[in-house]
Amino acid sequence: MSVQHTPSPTGGEMINQGDTSTMADNIVTLSDGTFDDAISGDKPILVDFWAEWCGPCRVIAPVLEEIAGEHDSITIGKLNIDHNPTPAAKHDVMSIPTLILFKDGLEKKRIVGAAPKHRLLQELAEFL
Repeated sequence: MSVQHTPSPTGGEMINQGDTSTMADNIVTLSDGTFDDAISGDKPILVDFWAEWCGPCRVIAPVLEEIAGEHDSITIGKLNIDHNPTPAAKHDVMSIPTLILFKDGLEKKRIVGAAPKHRLLQELAEFL
């Protein structure tokens, strides 16, 4: 398996190993090929649809890392829409950042735009 180091949206470094990699304990990088399997589990996954050029996406990234570190009841999935456009199109993502919480393959919650941590925690409370 090849390992590739690439910049993360928060200025750190991600290690890409094939299609999916782990950025932090509870954060995974998703791709067109891994998306459907990732959202189909019974553990909730909050998917961050983002792009490198998106300023608000860079603002929200450290907040999502904090939430992932504090709550192991959900997984945070990062999907770069420039490199993996299919899931964004399939789920009608029209602006970024868009956060969609999936459980058992179904959309349970959608948050559009950057939001402060306290608002995200309020929106996600039933899943944390």
